[in-house]
Amino acid sequence: MRSLSVGCLLVCLMCLSCRKPLPELKGIETEVWMNDKNGCSGARVTSIETLKEQKAALLGLSEMEIVQVLGKPDRNELYKRNQKFYYYYLQPAPECEQHSDSALRLAIRFNAMGLAKEISVE
Repeated sequence: MRSLSVGCLLVCLMCLSCRKPLPELKGIETEVWMNDKNGCSGARVTSIETLKEQKAALLGLSEMEIVQVLGKPDRNELYKRNQKFYYYYLQPAPECEQHSDSALRLAIRFNAMGLAKEISVE
């Protein structure tokens, strides 16, 4: 019985160690990004083209991994069939003092398994 639990533990550790490392988004200062809640300070505006070029690096990441890379989303929405969307404002959001009604944002759609399925700048 003890060898079975040790074996299960080893298999779990091997599976976890095979997970690919989190991507580093080149050209984006993650600390500055995470501190620019709703894009109010305008620090995220400079990241728009960089995000468009590197959005494929975020595909397939789990919700928790996205939060580790980009921080807590500015907004999230739950859709039918357990789909979830995370939104990160790239330009000042309506909640900001100086804002645009049509502010660009990074939209990440998660599938029912909790993996990033689609990423767009809208």
